[in-house]
Amino acid sequence: MSLLRKGLLQSIKSQSNIVRALQTSSVCLKTQSGKYKITTKKDFPLTYEMANPPFQIAHRKSWNSWNTSNVDGGLRPSETAVEDMFIRKFMVGTWQGLFASEVIIKRQHNIIRIAGIITRSIHQRKMYFLIGYTEEFLSFWLQCPVKLELQTIADKKEVVFKYI
Repeated sequence: MSLLRKGLLQSIKSQSNIVRALQTSSVCLKTQSGKYKITTKKDFPLTYEMANPPFQIAHRKSWNSWNTSNVDGGLRPSETAVEDMFIRKFMVGTWQGLFASEVIIKRQHNIIRIAGIITRSIHQRKMYFLIGYTEEFLSFWLQCPVKLELQTIADKKEVVFKYI
């Protein structure tokens, strides 16, 4: 009994020494989230969305998702966030490498409008097929009408706002 008690006390003491370690490194209070470093050759392209820092979202640019379910007393905030993430992943996967901007999701009543800028690197027939395919599948999965609002550009360089 006493050997068991001594072994238990020694294991507790050794565990408490590990927990009581002292951190001596300096504190880094610099926030870097969403900010891009300036390159030496200034050849890194930024779109308008990327050029504005995160704290300017409400002032200089708008949100990437417009909905009213996140307000106080909203009916389904978590479901809306999951659906928005699913829509973005579905759009990027379906329109493989064609999006030159962010996917913008606008919810108005029971209609979901998805906007974005894509490049003209595929044939028109394939683009019309992808529009119909995307609208049909998302309408079926989300149980509400989905409308795509796409703008086309010739090259991805047209959406570059500035180089850093």
